[in-house]
Parts: sequence; structure tokens; C-alpha cells
Amino acid sequence: MSAPPPPPAPIVRVAATVAIVGRPNVGKSTLFNRLVGRRQAIVHNLPGVTRDRLFGHFELAEGHTLELIDTGGLVPGDDPIGLNDQVLFAVEESDLLLFVVDGREGLLPGDREVWETLRRFGKPAFLVVNKSDVKHAADRFAEFYELGLEDQFLVSAEHGRGIADLREGLALRIPPLPDQPLPVSAPTVAIVGRPNVGKSSLVNRIVGHERVLVSEIAGTTRDPIDTLLEHEGKSYLFVDTAGIRRRSQVSGVAEGLAVMMARRQIERCRIAILVIDGSQGVTSGDLAIAGALWESGRAAVVAINKWDLVTGEAREQLDLSWERLEEILYDPPRVNISALSGRSVHKLFPAMDKALDSFNLSLSTSQVNRLFEDAVRRHKPPAVKGKAWKLFYATQVSSGPPTFMLFANRTLPRQDTYRRYLENRLRDELELAGVPIRLVIRRR
Repeated sequence: MSAPPPPPAPIVRVAATVAIVGRPNVGKSTLFNRLVGRRQAIVHNLPGVTRDRLFGHFELAEGHTLELIDTGGLVPGDDPIGLNDQVLFAVEESDLLLFVVDGREGLLPGDREVWETLRRFGKPAFLVVNKSDVKHAADRFAEFYELGLEDQFLVSAEHGRGIADLREGLALRIPPLPDQPLPVSAPTVAIVGRPNVGKSSLVNRIVGHERVLVSEIAGTTRDPIDTLLEHEGKSYLFVDTAGIRRRSQVSGVAEGLAVMMARRQIERCRIAILVIDGSQGVTSGDLAIAGALWESGRAAVVAINKWDLVTGEAREQLDLSWERLEEILYDPPRVNISALSGRSVHKLFPAMDKALDSFNLSLSTSQVNRLFEDAVRRHKPPAVKGKAWKLFYATQVSSGPPTFMLFANRTLPRQDTYRRYLENRLRDELELAGVPIRLVIRRR
């Protein structure tokens, strides 16, 4: 019997935590984006677009950083997929709440009901009356004192009005945590894949608690979610993303926005874990995502999920379909896992570390020239009109991914077979499995 996997590492507490809460469609995600300074949360006037807790950091002053949590709208009552649970988890782990209401609509029974649920936690809270750009909001501001919250702020999250006062109030209420610097060097790891292959379950297994909403309903995750984690002395920033589908399979405006945000996370990450449902084999959708990863120049590790369900015919199908994925990602590291049971999930970390080391590879100019000279000696360059391709000089110009500039008597087209030979030779010599290589060939 194999030894059980090690327990998940704890989340690094880098700052005090503030949760943005309230009923649906009062502007919580707009306020979140305003405070973190970028469009991280999906904003739409359709209630229920935000489902997971979404994490971000914003700096009140130099050395004073807060962790901010955006939540879905709290609707007391039936909660079939755990949306309310996610909000209440955020409240439990927060030091202060930003209770957002719609100033344009005034105080509604729904606001009273939500606050009655939240106040039981005994957390300090600011009342944020949003949409102050509308005259009715200022006129109705006094209504909200009925809730009994002393600290009230009139803001317009969309236009930035009143945000400076809110930030000042947060700075006065929440002092910086001592000796807890934000580890800015943590590499970003995006968890990508088709809908419903187990991405959120994998994040929850890695982190060790229900940080991400998990449901059998495809498309539950819409916002990309950042989770900072420390494992064996190393920090990682995991990003769970919405399932990426082909455009023809995207249903609804909100899911279309989610797919767009997921593709942005590929651009943002240094390495991606491509999660594949092993019971279904490698599908055309998986290959499309792999192609997007490779074109973006990101390192890749493939997690074959639901491995406990892969038996007999399913395993044969997986082995046959794996070859095409192997061609696209050039023999990527592969880990067979079960996110549900935790089987082999811990093996992802050494695979990621090796891929990251390769992704950040840096060689001296003399090493680079020796490698290319050896490759040219082993395989004679092609000739055009009787004149052979000749390499004069090579150097590495950047890493992440490794990029090399070659000076020669002529360029080689992107699909040229000799160019591919040079890339593959370099990849084999340097053991860069699953890591793109970029060659820039200049004519001298």
C-alpha cells in the first residue's frame, strides 16, 4: 500500500482580509475592480454572475496591503449549489466587511434580511452606499442608518467617487499586519481546461478547503480566482479559471465573458496545469487549449484527472489520443491524479518546479553557441540554389520562455524543417519537456 499524500500546505496570510458582501446586483464586483485597480471580476447587470469568492490585493499605503474578497449576492433561503456558503465562508475568514447597498433603490427588505444574516458573525463592517452618481442615492443616504451601522460611505464604484474616503476609512480601521510581506515573486500557475473536468476540485484539494465553488453543473466557475499558497518553502499563486470552450459552444453573455477572462489568465501565468478528464480521453477541446498555451509561450503540466475511473477501454482511448497532445506540447510532464480523493495530487509540485526551472532557463553566450554548433555538425543545413544555410552567431536574449537570437546568412521560415530540427535538438539537450523555445533568426 502506498503512503498517503502529505497534507495540503496552509494559505499564507499576507494581509488583513476585507470581504465585499451584499445582495445581488448592487455593484460589489465593480467596487472590487475599482479597489484592486484592474478589471479582475466579471461585471454584468445580470444577477448571479459572480459565484465564487474572488481574491485580490490592494495597497492602502506603502507597506500596507489588504486582501480583498469579492462574493456573490447573498440570498437567504434555498442554495442548491452552495452560493450562499461561499459568501459565509468569506465572512468567516475576514477581518472587516464592506456591506454594499444600492443607493439608487434605497433601503430594501432584501438589504435588511442580508444584514440580519451577516451581523450574527460579529464582524466589524462599513456600509457602502453605491451608485452615488445618481441624485436619488444622496437623497436616500440617511435611510440606511436604520441598519445601525455607524461607518457609512457614499460612493460610485463605477466612476470612482467617494473611493478615497473609503480607502482612508479602511486605513484607519485596519492596521498593517507585522512581519507579513507579500511574496511578489510567487509564480502564477493557471488551472485551465474544458468545463467540468475538475479544475475547481483540484484547487480545493491543493489548498485544503473549499476555497473554490465546486458543482456538477458545467460553467459554475466564471471569475478567475487567485489563491496564494506556500508549499515546502516555495510560494505559488494559483488561478482557477472558467472552463474554456469553443466559441460555438459558449452560451450566454456571462459565460462568454468568463471564457475571455480565462484566456487572459493564460497570458498572465508562467505555467499552466492543463486538466483533462481521463475518462473521456484527450478531446478536440483539450487540443485547442493546448494550442493556445503553446502559442502564448507558456510552460505546461498535464493533469489527467479522474484516473480512478480510467480502466480498460478508456485507458486505451486515452493512450491513443495522448499522442496528439504530446506533439502540440512537446512531451509535457504528465501526472495521473484524482482531485476528488487526492490521489497523486502532491506529485504536481515537483513537475511544476521542474517546468518552471526550464521555463526560466538562462545560458551564457558560449553555452548557446556550443549547443547550436553541435546541432549544425550533427545535421547538415539545407541549401537554396546551391548555397547552404550558415550560422554565424547565437545568443540567448530572454527567458520565460527561453528565446534565442541567431545570426545567419538567411532567415528560416517558421515552418521550416531545419528550424524545427534546431528547436527539437535544443529541447532534447536541455531537457525542456513541455516548455516552448523561441528562435529569432536574423540575416547578417
